[in-house]
Amino acid sequence: MEYISTRGGTGAVDFEGALFSGYAPDGGLFMPQRIPSLDRDTLRRWSSLSYPDLVKELCSLFVPAELVPRNALSELIDKAFSRFRHKNVVHLSRLKDGLNILELWHGVTYAFKDLSLSCTGQFLQYFLEKRQKHVNILVGTSGDTGSSAIESVRGQKNLDIFVLLPKGLCTQIQELQMTTVIEDNVHVFAAHGNSDEIDEPIKELFADVDFAGKYNVMSLNSVNWSRIMVQIAHYFYAYFQCAPSLDTTQLPMVEIVVPTGGGGNITAGCIAQKMGLPIRLVTVVNSNDIIHRTVQHGDFSLAQSVKATLASAMDIQEPYNVERILWLLSGSDGRLIKTLMEQFNISKRLKLPEDLHRKLSETLGSCSASDQDIVGAMRRCWEENQYLLCPHSAVAAHYHYSQPHSIPRCCLAPASAAKFQDALLRAGLAPQIPPDISALTAMETRSTPLARGQDWAQVLRGRIEAVTQHWEAQAGHSAPQGR
Repeated sequence: MEYISTRGGTGAVDFEGALFSGYAPDGGLFMPQRIPSLDRDTLRRWSSLSYPDLVKELCSLFVPAELVPRNALSELIDKAFSRFRHKNVVHLSRLKDGLNILELWHGVTYAFKDLSLSCTGQFLQYFLEKRQKHVNILVGTSGDTGSSAIESVRGQKNLDIFVLLPKGLCTQIQELQMTTVIEDNVHVFAAHGNSDEIDEPIKELFADVDFAGKYNVMSLNSVNWSRIMVQIAHYFYAYFQCAPSLDTTQLPMVEIVVPTGGGGNITAGCIAQKMGLPIRLVTVVNSNDIIHRTVQHGDFSLAQSVKATLASAMDIQEPYNVERILWLLSGSDGRLIKTLMEQFNISKRLKLPEDLHRKLSETLGSCSASDQDIVGAMRRCWEENQYLLCPHSAVAAHYHYSQPHSIPRCCLAPASAAKFQDALLRAGLAPQIPPDISALTAMETRSTPLARGQDWAQVLRGRIEAVTQHWEAQAGHSAPQGR
C-alpha cells in the first residue's frame, strides 16, 4: 500500500512517509493509491468485533506488515486506547424516536479527536524509536485539537509538541486541558491574538523549508492521513451496531449523520463507503455552510466571513478535506483536482463540474443548522431522554428530528456536553461536570505568554532550536536528521 497526492504531482510514499508529512510537496493531500474492497463474508466476520479490533483490522489494510508487524500494530493500538474511560472505547446510546448517538468522546479530553490522535501518537513514536529520530510537532488550536494532540504525545521522549492557543478565546475547560499538562516535551504558548493571528507564525515556520527540514517540524491536524485512517472505524462500528441483520440476501443500509467542520471525519465515511460498507452518508454543518452548498448546488465558495456559532469547532470557512472527497469521486483524477483546487486557491470560488457535482450529491446528503436549531435539538433530547448533547452532536440530532427516516440511522457525537457549559446554559439546561474536569481548576498550570508586538515566530524558532539541541545532546547526535 502506497500513498499518492490528490494533485498527482508527487511520487508515491509509504505509510511512514505519509505519517510524517503534512501536505504533499505539490500542495495536495496524501491518499491510498488503492482503496481496498471488502466482500460480504469479511463484513459478516467483522460484525462481531470490538471497536479496537476493528481499528486493528482496518489499519492492517493500510499499513503493510513489513513496515509495522501485525503484533506490533496491535500493541500500539491497545496502548493508544488504554486511557479511554469506557470499556468499549466508543459507546452507542439508543434513545427515543430512533435517535442513535455514537459517543466518540470517551477519551482523555472528551473529544472524538482523542481516537485518531492517540493512535497517531503511537505510530509516530514507533518509527521515531526505530529510526532514532526526533520531531517537533507544531499545532495551532482554537479548542480541542491542541489538548487531544498534547495527550497523544505527552511524556514521549522522541518528540516535542508546541501548541499555540488564543488566550481567552477557547473555553476555560479547553484551555486548562492544555495548560495543566506539565511534561518536559509539552510547550504551550498563550497568544494574545485570535485564531487567524496564531496561524501566521505557524505558516511562517512551515514556509521556511530549510528550518522545517533541519528541525523536523511537522503538523498533527487532519491533513495527516493517519487520522483519517483511524476514523474509518467509526463507520464500520456504527453500521454493525445499528444494522438489523447481516443474514439477508442484500445487506441492509444504515444512514450515518456526521457533524462536519474540516471534513476529515466525513472523508473517512466516504472511504468506508468506497470499501463496500452499505451506508448512506449525511454531512451536517452549522451556519458556516460551504459543504452544504457544495453538496446541494456544486458551489464550493467561501462566504464573506466565518460566523461564530454554538458549535464552535465547526466554525470553519475552508474545509480542506473536501479535496480528498472530490479526488475519490473523480476516479483519482489528480490532474482535474489540481486544476480545480488551484482555481479555488486563487479566487476562493469554485463551481464543480456537473458530473463531479452529480457524484457528490449521490454520495452525500447534507443539512445546515442554525444556533436556534441547535438549542432546540439539545432541549428536545434532554426533555425526551434526560440526555445532554454537545452543540456539535445537536447539529446531527437536529437533522434526525427534522428528517423522517425509513432505515436505521446513527448520529456521530464528536464531543461531550461537559465541555460546552455556555451552550447548555443557553439552552436552559444544567451542565453535568465530571470530577476530572472540575479538578482542572485547582491544578498547576504552565504556559508561555506571547504578547502583541512580540515576534511570535522568532520565539518559537528559539524554543524549537533549544529543545532539539537538548535532545541531540542526550541522544549523542551531532546534527538534526531530516527524513
